[in-house]
Amino acid sequence: MLKEFKHFISRGNVFDLAIAVIIGAAFGKIVESLVQDIMMPLVGILFGGINFEGLTLKVKAEVIEIGKFIQTTVDFLLVAASIFIMIKLFNRLKGGEEPYKVRPTTNLEVLQEIRDLMKADQAVEKPLGKPTNETPIAKSGMKIQIRNKRSRNDKRF
Repeated sequence: MLKEFKHFISRGNVFDLAIAVIIGAAFGKIVESLVQDIMMPLVGILFGGINFEGLTLKVKAEVIEIGKFIQTTVDFLLVAASIFIMIKLFNRLKGGEEPYKVRPTTNLEVLQEIRDLMKADQAVEKPLGKPTNETPIAKSGMKIQIRNKRSRNDKRF
């Protein structure tokens, strides 16, 4: 059990997760400061200094604090907007890589790729007695497994 734990710890996933949590906490402080110290005063200026936290709705003996909910929602939207803006800024500074595009393929293209792989496989003339663990990857990204072993009674080919 100790050996398994040592293997689990040494794989690197735990360290990557710890680093992500630490950086996420530091980034959270930056975002919180951006929202509380910069964006909320600007929102206060735009709305004339309205404080939502004081809004309440009284129903019989119960007090429903609508203002806290509104303030939390506004805080969430500002945090989400600031994270979005920061990510856009980082991506622009990084070099603006194009997003991964998936090219739609037709059945005909996939069948042509299979045919080409089978021709290439026959040209190499692998021994039939030794199965290979290789799985060719086609141009479309699909993994294609070709079986070389055929029964003696199979006369379709």
